[in-house]
Amino acid sequence: MTENLPLGVLVCDDSALMRNLISRIVDGAEGLTVVGKAMNGKFALQKIPLLKPDLILLDIEMPEMNGIEFLKERRRQGIKVPVVILSSLARRGAQITMEALNLGASDFIMKPSGSISEDIHVVGDQIVETVRAYGSQYRRQTGNVPLVPDSPVSASVMPRPAAPAPTLLREIREKRIDDFPAPRPRHERQLPAGIDLLAIGISTGGPNALRKVFAAMDRELPVPVVVVQHMPAGFTQEFARSLDRISGLEVKEAEEGDLLSPGRVLITPGNKHIRVEKRRLSGIVHLSDDEPVNGHRPSADVLFKSVAAEYGNRALAVIMTGMGRDGAREIGTIHRMGGVTLAQDEESCIVYGMPKVAVDHGYIDHIVKLQDMADTIGRLVRSPSYGG
Repeated sequence: MTENLPLGVLVCDDSALMRNLISRIVDGAEGLTVVGKAMNGKFALQKIPLLKPDLILLDIEMPEMNGIEFLKERRRQGIKVPVVILSSLARRGAQITMEALNLGASDFIMKPSGSISEDIHVVGDQIVETVRAYGSQYRRQTGNVPLVPDSPVSASVMPRPAAPAPTLLREIREKRIDDFPAPRPRHERQLPAGIDLLAIGISTGGPNALRKVFAAMDRELPVPVVVVQHMPAGFTQEFARSLDRISGLEVKEAEEGDLLSPGRVLITPGNKHIRVEKRRLSGIVHLSDDEPVNGHRPSADVLFKSVAAEYGNRALAVIMTGMGRDGAREIGTIHRMGGVTLAQDEESCIVYGMPKVAVDHGYIDHIVKLQDMADTIGRLVRSPSYGG
């Protein structure tokens, strides 16, 4: 009956204040509970076999065994419990975070103000939804049974915690307004006419998903690629470098006026919107500080809208794992203009949010498993027309 148990979280941070603040966020969310805390990686490793968490929230900078050392030992021991990094904004923090992803961490969340963030509640919603996404996937795949504090199996092992203090998370969710238009009848569309540009929109689960896609991508890809990955400023440059090291393509963080060249992948900088402009010899990109769209900057909708206007039926747009609906509206515009549209399938998504909205609205030509995404893209960009 694991589906009736809350997802169990192990919080690993050397700061007692951070452990308590993060635990209050987790315990205050429906369906989640903190099964244990650890002040460093060594204690976390000792607690995993007993507590059997569904997910580990991990700090990087800790005494005795830091986050990187923990991930190396986790890999050596074959521990599969997903790990989400709580990272600081510093440049060195970005480099270490990318190293953590290389070592098997599933994702990361940026602490708002450094390693000890009394305002960690600012990213409380993100923590909760990320834990739910990765923890649920692990539970489905393994049938894991965590040592939940209020379950019969744990009653004699650990004390029941005091009721968590109220949080703003539920209030925030209740105030959200769903303003996305209702599904419409399938629209008339232009005919596709080959592909000159590939645009990708992705969010939660994106760092590792993109690693898999670009590691497998044909190094002779005949079109340029522009990617919107929801990621904070200060991390996208290191993320682009990490992709460049594993891909046969050139991957870089986009700069104002960068050329759209075949085989070049431009990663949108954190906290910037990106638009494309088609020119006679080579397209270019433009960056801006315009207001967030769908709560995001960068926004996939901003990119897709410009792709529809500039490339129309000569574009390939891909919407992948992510919370919410960013990109789902304007991938519909690309579809109406005759562009080819792909969505990652539900099974391989960490969060089937953005793709689901686009699929439900009839905007998607192909639903593709993550492991097939690179091959499907390679086949479509070489098709003289639709390539369905």
